[in-house]
Amino acid sequence: MTMSAERLVRALYTDRTIAVYQAYPPRIADAAVAAGTFVAPFKRERMTWIKPSFLWMMYRSGWGTKPGQERVLRIEITRAGFEWALAHACLSHRDPAVHGRPEDWEAAKLASPVRVQWDPDRSLTLDPLPRRAIQVGLSGEAVGRYVEEWIVAITDVTKDAAGIHQMVLAGDLAAAAAALPDERVYPLPEPLRARVAASPS
Repeated sequence: MTMSAERLVRALYTDRTIAVYQAYPPRIADAAVAAGTFVAPFKRERMTWIKPSFLWMMYRSGWGTKPGQERVLRIEITRAGFEWALAHACLSHRDPAVHGRPEDWEAAKLASPVRVQWDPDRSLTLDPLPRRAIQVGLSGEAVGRYVEEWIVAITDVTKDAAGIHQMVLAGDLAAAAAALPDERVYPLPEPLRARVAASPS
């Protein structure tokens, strides 16, 4: 991870919820939208990655065209749940400022049900930006809390994604930008900021 790259959580959020994105095949997406949470064939045993950055999700899913990622979902979760995840997270890559010794990082990984990864955020053309976007990987207890407690609403935004993609392909970046979710810097409490090695906001 490039330490000089800005690392801030940018998200669509309210005073109670924060939006994250995931992409799935139709069978998982349809069941989730119908139930209002993730149910079979979603597998709780697997780590599930949630992404507050819409454009990072577009990069990862190829605007919802990659096999197994044809349906893009916006999941509104409680801010309390999101912050619980960060409070119980360990970085996917050791940051000496957070874990001075490699063995401390290894121990933290074993004890943490959540992983945090900072990857280059993406532009409308999906080119890398100089800043980083957060990904949060949930496993074990964190997945159970996500599915049973944190999710407030699930919305299929596949058509929205396709529409923005068409604007980008047509070269109308202004219209595409206007159609993006209104993502703002999320106010991380200081202990969480330090735990996930985010930049001061």
